[in-house]
Amino acid sequence: MSTTESALNPAPTRPEVTRAVCRGAARHLRDRGYAIVKEMTFANGRRGDIVALSSSGELLVVEVKSSLEDYRVDGKWPDYRDYCDAFLFAVAPEFPHEIIPEDVGLIVADAWGGEMLREAPRHPLAPARRKMLTIAFAKLAAGRLAALEDPDAR
Repeated sequence: MSTTESALNPAPTRPEVTRAVCRGAARHLRDRGYAIVKEMTFANGRRGDIVALSSSGELLVVEVKSSLEDYRVDGKWPDYRDYCDAFLFAVAPEFPHEIIPEDVGLIVADAWGGEMLREAPRHPLAPARRKMLTIAFAKLAAGRLAALEDPDAR
């Protein structure tokens, strides 16, 4: 690519890649029947990029990685396992898939959609934790909807 072409088509920034992957992964999960919320905070202080709830009550946590560097500096992702039935990474198509551990799921996504390259192993939540998380999911989603409907409400 020439200098002129690269100036006209600059590489996407890390936040742009994150938004695109998050959007595509969320679309993919909705297509599979999941309800999703983004940026849900757990009791341990960690925040899941995407939390997906199935019609059967299964909860997935998806961590979005915008780059190899983003993945390498993130040591917190094992902390999410206590808050889901299955954990997955979502990455852009050009991300080196082979470095993602085999014991997690993998979604490859861009701004328009995604594909599940590897299903996540399941490790069912305890019933009390599932109930707590499901209620937290519902309250977060309802609060966000209420803020859209009435931005001036307290």
